[in-house]
Amino acid sequence: MSSILKTLRVVADPSRLRILLLLAGEELSVAELQEILTMGQSTISTHLSQLKQVALVEDRRTGKSNLYKLGPSNGTPLDEILALAKKEIPEAASDQAAMRRVLRKRQDKMRSFFDSVAGRLGKDYVPGKSWKSVAEALLRLMPPMVIADLGAGEGAFAQLLAQRAKKVIAVDSSARMIEVGRDQALRYGVENLEYRLGDMEELPIQSASVDLVFFSQSLHHALHPERAVIEAARILVPGGRIVILDLIKHRFEEARELYADEWLGFSETDLESMLEKARFTEIQTSVVHKEPETPQFQTLLAVAHKPSAPSIKG
Repeated sequence: MSSILKTLRVVADPSRLRILLLLAGEELSVAELQEILTMGQSTISTHLSQLKQVALVEDRRTGKSNLYKLGPSNGTPLDEILALAKKEIPEAASDQAAMRRVLRKRQDKMRSFFDSVAGRLGKDYVPGKSWKSVAEALLRLMPPMVIADLGAGEGAFAQLLAQRAKKVIAVDSSARMIEVGRDQALRYGVENLEYRLGDMEELPIQSASVDLVFFSQSLHHALHPERAVIEAARILVPGGRIVILDLIKHRFEEARELYADEWLGFSETDLESMLEKARFTEIQTSVVHKEPETPQFQTLLAVAHKPSAPSIKG
């Protein structure tokens, strides 16, 4: 652990405080910090190196770059320091606005990928999209119910669910995907399927209005998967269920470029932690499929319940 004096010397620099304020809310790469702060790459890297030396930031490898975030406080009064810095550093507000623009670019890159493949999904290969894993999940459903398919794409799975559901709400952030899905539903006469344009982390769905939430190979596209799971809890009725089908954590880095993946899958512990933080109960996880071809993607299934509302005793 670094001495408090060394730590205070490091954070006394206004530029490093600006970096810490940004990393307090998001994981960011050097390139993104450059764009936000309009500083050179070497300057940003030097600041990050000094912050790492006193354990104020940590990083993880993602694709060809590293993402940086705040490290554990370890007794350092960092929250109080940043609260004061936010008030005293004149660039703090504009830095936050610039960061929001950078994050929108991340999302726009993902949307552009899905817009480009709209109309071809189901024909082209997508990792983890196996009917075996879908069938495993369907066995655990209790129709009829209102279902939300989040990150639905064109809605092939949503159309399957609509055969037995009261209603299916398919949400996707790609306008082109939504357009293709609506056309398909109209063509096949699927009347209980509604497409809505929106983000998994800010769902255009009323609270406590859905019986079942499905993430079918979509959670690894969320910038903040834990926020998407919390949003799923919000829209579920008490006693409702969540089902997550996603990839087991892997090292196939090319997936970030090939399939616009934000995360290289999740471990069972990752999903259990997200579900627990969102206050789900009766959590079950299992590996339901392993592809024989390299890189041998494995599909993970997680199922959990939103607690029922407590009974009111007279």
